[in-house]
Amino acid sequence: MTRKEWPLWEVFIRGQHGLNHRHVGSLHAPDAEMAIRNARDVYTRRKEGVSIWVVPSAQITASSPSEKGPMFDPAESKVYRHPTFYDIPEDVGHM
Repeated sequence: MTRKEWPLWEVFIRGQHGLNHRHVGSLHAPDAEMAIRNARDVYTRRKEGVSIWVVPSAQITASSPSEKGPMFDPAESKVYRHPTFYDIPEDVGHM
């Protein structure tokens, strides 16, 4: 008997007071429905989540940390994205 390994799923959960989902871990499951059920049981034991996303790990494409220079260096030439050249009034104390 050959054993077929279940695919790996990445789990993202949105907390009760959060606006975005955050990655909380990974798990193996045969399909998306079972992945959501397992994620609920594993990652929301204390009822802290309001929404669960599961994504097959094989479907995620990521940049490589070794390519961070060529990937992110072009942003340095866009000074308008950084508010370093604005004068902030003194009466705005929280900045």
